[in-house]
Amino acid sequence: MWTVNSDGRLGNQMGQYATLYALAKLNSHPAYIPPAMHRFLAPLFRITLPVIPTVVADKIHWRNFPLHNWMSEEYCHIEGKYVQLTGYPYSFTFYDHIRQEILREFSFHDHVKAESNRYLLGLKGQRTNVTYVGVHVRRGDYVYIMPQNNKGVVADRGYLEKAMSYFRKKYHNSIFVVASNDMEWCRQNIDASRRDVHFAGDGKESSPERDFALIAHCNHTIMTIGSFGLWASHLAGGETVYLANFTLPESPFLKRNKPSQIYLPSWIGIPADLSPLLH
Repeated sequence: MWTVNSDGRLGNQMGQYATLYALAKLNSHPAYIPPAMHRFLAPLFRITLPVIPTVVADKIHWRNFPLHNWMSEEYCHIEGKYVQLTGYPYSFTFYDHIRQEILREFSFHDHVKAESNRYLLGLKGQRTNVTYVGVHVRRGDYVYIMPQNNKGVVADRGYLEKAMSYFRKKYHNSIFVVASNDMEWCRQNIDASRRDVHFAGDGKESSPERDFALIAHCNHTIMTIGSFGLWASHLAGGETVYLANFTLPESPFLKRNKPSQIYLPSWIGIPADLSPLLH
């Protein structure tokens, strides 16, 4: 049996689950998830991988197999009957060949769908032919981690204006649904004067699952950085605008990640403003 480390929050857990599902299948081994991962994902999604009880897992001598965040040929031939994949993989290259299977694994429960659709319908008012655009603004610890550890930036006001302008020009009746872990910043930096912007959640991550479901039920997505917005974009389908080139060329982030292996080729990248890093 194969398993995976359960570490991080929702986006990380989804990446670990999808990668385990794909690589175990590729190597013809049954996959089992830890109880902690089941607690993260099962309330939202109709996942099918069985859970391995902790008392059983603790008795197994696992071969830990660290992954980098893109698919490699060697991952098609991983040796071992009891393998535990480790790391924070979320590249689409691990599971692109079974994309529809992975999306089915992350099908929302009916009550989650109903709640999200009810909320979105309430924003519509008297308008017709509405296009919903989910906007995920990841800030929190990234505000410090990106410049200090990764020689990078987070999304700023200018990026969000450009991204929203793209959808406003393309879709006549756009409604932007904003979720963030820093809603105060969003309210101060996102222009809501057109009355087409709605701030969802409390911005304190007290209900990240609800925020995620709302964004994923929109027609299109504006993401900034992080696996949360990435997975919401995959599940929403439609068009995705993302923050591109958000690090300097010598960033440690680029040693662990390949942007071309993270963002789908059809997605639209808007380059970040790196000038704060050059002062």
